[in-house]
Amino acid sequence: MTVRVAVADDQPLVLEGFATIVSRAADLELVGQASDGEAAVRLAREVRPDVFLMDVRMPVLDGIEATRRITSDPDTKEVRVLILTTFDLDEYVYSALRAGASAFLLKDVGPEALLEGIRVVAAGDSLLAPSVTRRLIEQYSKRPEGVPLDHRALAVLTDREREVLALVGKGLSNQEIAERLFMSPATAKTHVVRTMSKLNAGDRAHLVVIAYETGLVTPGG
Repeated sequence: MTVRVAVADDQPLVLEGFATIVSRAADLELVGQASDGEAAVRLAREVRPDVFLMDVRMPVLDGIEATRRITSDPDTKEVRVLILTTFDLDEYVYSALRAGASAFLLKDVGPEALLEGIRVVAAGDSLLAPSVTRRLIEQYSKRPEGVPLDHRALAVLTDREREVLALVGKGLSNQEIAERLFMSPATAKTHVVRTMSKLNAGDRAHLVVIAYETGLVTPGG
């Protein structure tokens, strides 16, 4: 199955570079390019790519707001956004995840890593390694703003699913969750998938956000 990919970046050389990498992959199809966030939103509505590579800092409309508009629009909510950032733990990464982004990669990532990231996101997984998740949590703990979600939002979960969600929120992988709760990795994955479904979370990255914003997990906890 061919993965349809769009790219948005305000730097022509960067935009062309990512577009070229995507175009040369046999299993990917480049379906459009945009140089600002507003154009990215229009492009998403026009071509509805499977994955949108989105820069954060762009004119007219930044990548975070563009992501929010794309993921909240019924016509484009299935588009999975992969944020491209210049710095590890860019100050906007957490905001991008809250806006509905599924993953992020550094702009200096190698071609093969970029292509693999696109495939991972297209397959429905989030591109957040446990170590990255933990660093994002550290960033979250330094952010005073934001109103926590009502913890009653977790009432739809079983006790076991709440345990699993808490461990996802702490950055544990399925293997680590399985070891902690004395279950098989396959069972741990099943619990994660069910939790995502019940909470309408797009992927693992969104579960981390929910775990913190409901107070199930607290910074340093």
